[in-house]
Amino acid sequence: QVQLVESGGGLVQAGGSLRLSCAVSGRTFSTLSMGWFRQAPGKEREFVAAINWSGGSTVAADSVKGRFTMSRDNAKNTVYLQMNSLKPEDAAVYYCAARRGSWGTPHYWGQGTQVTVSS
Repeated sequence: QVQLVESGGGLVQAGGSLRLSCAVSGRTFSTLSMGWFRQAPGKEREFVAAINWSGGSTVAADSVKGRFTMSRDNAKNTVYLQMNSLKPEDAAVYYCAARRGSWGTPHYWGQGTQVTVSS
């Protein structure tokens, strides 16, 4: 069973930055594609970004392109989401997700970490 543990959430002012981390255990990390999703109160969970097994390919939602960067460190079994120029509308619970093989509907989910952005 794959376990995903997010960290790094918190309160930040608009325009500020946060880096989320997701530590992965239970399966060979390099066989997993990884992603981040978020869910704000009263809204559906939405895709934020994803990265392939090697880190050589990433995709991101239009709403975060140019501000958020996803990366991974296969030696540390960890993925990161660097969030810059945060806006109040970025406030949400951020979830780490993993999928065996190529990216698609996740097979595994973390518990989430709260990001709050004050205006």
